[in-house]
Formats: sequence, C-alpha cells, structure tokens
Amino acid sequence: MMTEQQYFEAGITLESYMAQMESNQQKSYSIYEKFNLPEDSEFMALLKEKQPHILVITEDWCGDAMMNNAILRKITDAVHLEVHCVYRDENLELMDRYLTNGGRSIPKYIILSKDGKVLGTWGPRAPEVQNFVDEKKSVLPDKDDSQYEHHLKTVIGEISDGFVYNNGFWQIVYEDLRQAFQKALT
Repeated sequence: MMTEQQYFEAGITLESYMAQMESNQQKSYSIYEKFNLPEDSEFMALLKEKQPHILVITEDWCGDAMMNNAILRKITDAVHLEVHCVYRDENLELMDRYLTNGGRSIPKYIILSKDGKVLGTWGPRAPEVQNFVDEKKSVLPDKDDSQYEHHLKTVIGEISDGFVYNNGFWQIVYEDLRQAFQKALT
C-alpha cells in the first residue's frame, strides 16, 4: 500500500494537471485568472515558513475541482508550494482513505509535511458552497421520475455557472482553505 507521500511523488503538478484538462479547462483557467488573492500576509507567511506539500485527488470533469483547484493554485503559486495531483478513478485505494460521508467526493486536498506526514485535509466543498448545491438540488424530482435526468442536467449547469461566475464563492473557498491550512500547520 502506497503512502500519501508516495502518491504525492508519483502525481503530476497542479500546473500540468490544468494544462492537460479535457473538461472544464477554459472555465478553470478563467477562475484562476480572475481570482485576486486577498492581502493576507499572515497566511502567506505561514505557508512560506511551513512549506507543506499538497496532494490533490481530482478529476477534470468535476465542477468542484474546476473551481477549487483554480483557487488552490492561485494560493500556492503565490508562495511557491508543491502541489501534485492524482486522478481519483485511477487511485481508488487512496480515495477510499478520504471519503466524505461515505462517498468519493472530490477534490480532496491532503496537506502533508515535507517528510510526508498527513497534517490535515480539505474538501470537497466549503460549507457555504455546499449549502448552495443542496439548495439547487432540492428542486429535483425523485430519481425514479422520468424527468429526473433532464432536471439534473439543468441543475448541474446552474451549479457550474455559479462556480464560474459567482466570485463570492471564490472568496468563500479561499477562506475555508485558509482555515484548513492554518489548523493543519499551527
């Protein structure tokens, strides 16, 4: 069984991951380009001092990954942290160590010390973003309803649009990531 550090070493950089995305690439780059990091010298100093490694479990078709990975990259590019990605569906053994409510929800960020000790995790969503998703999904008919798939596609489109165009969500994700990193590193 591979350790998180071994997965980290075998993974690809977040920059490479985004460059080879087949789904959501343009949207993810749009978020990355438009998101402005807040003035947060205390947080940036902590990241520079501790230099954690971040292992990301992701897939490029995932709307949450589209938004969250762009925000994570903006943070980590600013302080030159190493972020490596592995694909969930190719690494179920790792994914199954980090389930969310029993599900393989992504992205999942594993915060590691430089020597590979797991210090903390984050993902797949900030709580306020989860509330938005839950609210959108609350209008869906039962899964056995003949119109379920049609309505699901509409709701997923609305959620994706929210992730791409609501920059308030980007700030919420940033703040939630900040809290997770501070908890793991202090």
